[in-house]
Amino acid sequence: MMAGIGRGARIRGRFLANRMAMASAAVLTCLVAIAAFAPWILDLLGLDPQATNLFARSQPAGPDHLLGTDEAGRDILARLILGSRASLAVGLTTAVTAAAIGTAIGLFAGYFGGWLDRVLMRCTDGVISLPLLPLLIVLSVIDFDKLGIGWIDGGSGLTLIVFIISLVAWPTVARLVRAETLSLKSREFVTAARAQGAPPLYVIRRHILPNCLSPIIVATTLSVGKIILLESVLSYLGLGIQPPTPSWGNMLTNAQDYLFSAPELALWPGLAILTAVVAFNFLGDGLQDAFDPRRDRR
Repeated sequence: MMAGIGRGARIRGRFLANRMAMASAAVLTCLVAIAAFAPWILDLLGLDPQATNLFARSQPAGPDHLLGTDEAGRDILARLILGSRASLAVGLTTAVTAAAIGTAIGLFAGYFGGWLDRVLMRCTDGVISLPLLPLLIVLSVIDFDKLGIGWIDGGSGLTLIVFIISLVAWPTVARLVRAETLSLKSREFVTAARAQGAPPLYVIRRHILPNCLSPIIVATTLSVGKIILLESVLSYLGLGIQPPTPSWGNMLTNAQDYLFSAPELALWPGLAILTAVVAFNFLGDGLQDAFDPRRDRR
């Protein structure tokens, strides 16, 4: 009976049967929708994330401010909603960018082999061996204005964060794709395409890459949570998303001086980060189980 069911249907069935993965997908859908429609949501609620009121600093939750106010009298809920745009944009954009870099390196290293494989894999090993956090801190001091390309970043720091994390986040995908490519290039359909005179780039694009999508999707999903944490750490150190653009990370930075007098200032952005990271990890685990070819053989 199972033999007659397509692999796509089996993958979908296994994913839908994973309750934690489905719950995580629902949570992430809500978070992404909030981030995408943040300006309209804020208008609908009548909230201004940048409006300050020094006479209403660190106020508890109430009818006017559902989650209270921060150290400058700004509405915490409004800043959480707007901050989701920066944090999720960094996580998703960086994960996709790093996956694209790693996929290209893995495909070329695995398919062509030889000296190109050795050079690319030694570069990959070198990046993996670097101490991550000190490297990110060093890279974060890059000044786009001095390089004459300050217009790219717009002063928010978002482009810089995506750039520097992408530089170190691609090796995992590169190694997975290389291993998959080494396995695929000896398969009959690839050998037949090469025997018919298909150029290497066509073989890679038409035959190798589509069969590598499963590990790429899983690795990319699992990396989003890690990237959101890295952005939060850099923002907490004052090296990430720069004010006045709010992010969950720099909201934690602003709250560190009020941990004892107003702990809720750190509670809400910390809870948002925890929710997003855990949801992405459970989603990645669910996709990994769904795409696992060993489950098809059982």
